[in-house]
Formats: sequence, structure tokens, C-alpha cells
Amino acid sequence: MTTEPLPPIEIQPRDLRPYRAGNTGIDYVHRFDSGQPGPHVLINALTHGNEFCGMVAATHLLDAGVRPRIGTLTVSFANVAAYESFDPAQPFESRQLVHNMNRIWSAAQLDGDEASPELVRARALRPVVAAADHILDIHSTSRDVSPFWVYPQFARNAAVALALGRPAVHLVMPQGMGTGTPLVQHGRHGHTDHHGVGLVVECGQHFKHGTGALAIEVTLDFLAHFGLLAPRPAHSGAQRRYELLQTWVVRTPQFRFTQPLVGFETFARGELIATDGSDEIRALCDDCTVLMPARVPIVGREGVYLTRPLP
Repeated sequence: MTTEPLPPIEIQPRDLRPYRAGNTGIDYVHRFDSGQPGPHVLINALTHGNEFCGMVAATHLLDAGVRPRIGTLTVSFANVAAYESFDPAQPFESRQLVHNMNRIWSAAQLDGDEASPELVRARALRPVVAAADHILDIHSTSRDVSPFWVYPQFARNAAVALALGRPAVHLVMPQGMGTGTPLVQHGRHGHTDHHGVGLVVECGQHFKHGTGALAIEVTLDFLAHFGLLAPRPAHSGAQRRYELLQTWVVRTPQFRFTQPLVGFETFARGELIATDGSDEIRALCDDCTVLMPARVPIVGREGVYLTRPLP
């Protein structure tokens, strides 16, 4: 068990019951049609229950009465059941109840016989996700690291993330996550020939004020990019891109990193990063960069992502 002190909870969870009814017949889903031609953009919050920045951004849109100038805007709160289980004494435990809701968006799982709160909710949200042209799925990280984009390696995704300019760091997935199907790769969004953009934004540490503030700004940037809001100032500057090489899933209770990691540490080819029982996790290339190292390794869950810098 980790001995790390718990981080301050700067973003307090709000009561979401006033947002439950929505206007789509699906709980916690709100849709606004401008009446003008244009894309359908989905802003999705709380895929993981303790990633509060999405809640901050989604409630901001609804509380401020944001409406699209063209096209259609949908705002959804995904895993509200996990969110409602939040305990400040155990702030990392409400990420999910059973399943990682960001790995279950394959037809096999959604059409399967297995049941869990996350699968039930994903099945309810399936038409919402499928109806959207463009998706922004808002997330945060357990560690206090630089915010970054995560997206399947389609040119359409990279073009939008690069154009938006913030965050300035990108994690590109040529083969997906390797541990399941994320929401932004559901259905046609996982196909090369689809026009729609699907981006995950990791806005910073779960409970920091600045993480919620960034989530709002990136959401407004995303909507403005597709014309649903008035244009916003561009963000220029150097950008860093990484390619996902391997997602290591923890196999044993003996999983250990060789040194304390928070993310973005680099290793030389062959250097030992972690051990997992008798297995060794070694750097796959020079400048192998670690992302999302588990704060507390849990058997069956992702322990670390190994990446390489892209030119």
C-alpha cells in the first residue's frame, strides 16, 4: 500500500442531481441544437468518477447557458455512479466501480452478456457517442504532471490537437490503448475513413483548481474550433508528441518500479523500469518515456505506459 500523503482536494464534488433530467431521455445528457447546419460535438465528462475537471467544464457550459452558433452541442456526464461514491478519505477509489469505463467501448463488450454499472451506463450512452461527429472526452491524472492529449493515430485527430495548441503535449496511439477500446474509438470513430475527431484531454492532477480551469478553456477552444462558439485566441509554441509503444498491465502483487516515478521520466534502451514478479519491464528504445505510472499498482489494471518521442 502506498505511503504517499493524499493530495489536497481543491475541487469539491458538486451535487449533480439538478443535471440528471437533461432533455434527451437519457439521464445526465443535455443536447442543444442551433437550428443551423454544422457538426454535432459531444463534450463528455466523468468517464472516471474521480476526475472532477470534466464535471467542472460540463457544469460551466450548462450553468452559463452556452449554446452553439451552428450545429449541435451535447454535454454528458458519464460515470455518475462512481462519482457519487467519492470519499475524500480515499479519493482515488471512485475512479470506477467495476470496469474502467474508458476501455469497454467495443461492440463485443457492449453487446455481451457481462453486467456492471459501467457497462449498463455505456450501453445507455452508446447512441449519444455514436451520434456525435466530434468528441472531447475530459480526463485528469493521479499525478501532478503536464497536461496532455491522448488520441488514436488518425491524421484528423492530430490536426485538431496541433491546431488547438494547448495542451502542448500529445500521446499518440497507433494501435489503441492495448487494453480495451476507449470511448473516442467507439464505432466509426475507430475507423480510418471516418471524418470525426475523437480526443481525450488529460488536464492535470485530479483535484487541483488549475485542472478544472484548464478543462473549461480546452472545452471552449474545442467548440470554437468547430464553429459552435466564436473564434478564440490561438495558442502557439513548441509541442511534444509521444507514441505509445506498450501498455503494461500489472500481473502480480509484487509489481515494483525501480525508482519513484510520476510520469515523463526517460530511460535508455534496455534500462530496467519495473519488475512484476519474475517479469522485467525494460525500456524499449532510447529516450523511452514513462507516462501514467500507477500510483498504487493493482493486479489487472494498467501499471505504466511506455512511449517514445516523435520527431
